[in-house]
Amino acid sequence: MTVAELPLVPVPALPEGEPYRRITVERLAGPCGAVIGGADLAEDLDDRTISEIRRAILDHGVVFFRGQSLTPARQVAFSRRFGPYSPVPFVSPIPEHDEVIAVVREPTERQGFAFGGIWHSDFSFLPEPPMGSILHALEVPPYGGDTLWANQYLAFETLSPGLQQTVRGLTGVHSARNAYSPKMQAIHDQFEGMTVQTSEAANEVRNHPAVRVHGETGREALYLNQQYTIGLDRWWPHEAKALLDLLFQHSTQPAFTCRWRWAVGDVAFWDNRCMQHMVMADAEGHRRAMHRTTVAGEAPISPQ
Repeated sequence: MTVAELPLVPVPALPEGEPYRRITVERLAGPCGAVIGGADLAEDLDDRTISEIRRAILDHGVVFFRGQSLTPARQVAFSRRFGPYSPVPFVSPIPEHDEVIAVVREPTERQGFAFGGIWHSDFSFLPEPPMGSILHALEVPPYGGDTLWANQYLAFETLSPGLQQTVRGLTGVHSARNAYSPKMQAIHDQFEGMTVQTSEAANEVRNHPAVRVHGETGREALYLNQQYTIGLDRWWPHEAKALLDLLFQHSTQPAFTCRWRWAVGDVAFWDNRCMQHMVMADAEGHRRAMHRTTVAGEAPISPQ
């Protein structure tokens, strides 16, 4: 079976509530996040271990592994245990492997922003946005460069019943125009450690439900983000902006988040179907280097 023929869920998650036997799972924060122990991601993990890791991701939104040593090929092999590769648009892969991108900030960069520094769900402008993203820390600054995640189940569940009803019926308009269209090339040219090729293709738009039903948990999550959601279908721009600004602020408030301070060897694996994330641009003068792989997902499903 080739990677293109892999099912979206090659190994189903451990049934909810069943005890872990291969790994340990320690909750990181109240809203989301957990630290997994007992798994060497460079090894060929058995199906039981993969199913337990998948369960932890479903339960916590984002999971972290410490002290991992992954070559690009081994990171790809681990990623493929959770589904096919999801191509990464606009960002050039590393020379050694076309399924891996490098997320790098060089110490000479002085811009006050970072790649991935706006709250977002990875590539929500695609017809089938990725299920998950896996980030492996190769080099980290002595301080700064933390990544934050926000639980979008909680973002939806804490809206008033009236606003929940309204948002359930909305369709978000997603586009990469404010990230990867040619007007943004001068911004990307400041990222010395990465190659980003902007394109007119970034101006395309894609409609997705503003609330999506998670394909594995069945829970409803808010599916709008500041980076890629540019409007609401059938709403005037000024009307959409007012509501979207409210929802962007609501969905990423500290009460829904966890924060990770990176160490070399750390791996983060998060579920883009129910999480947003962003990186802090506060490590000027220090190098930060990561490898990222991406796991394919399905078209977002709207509530019935």
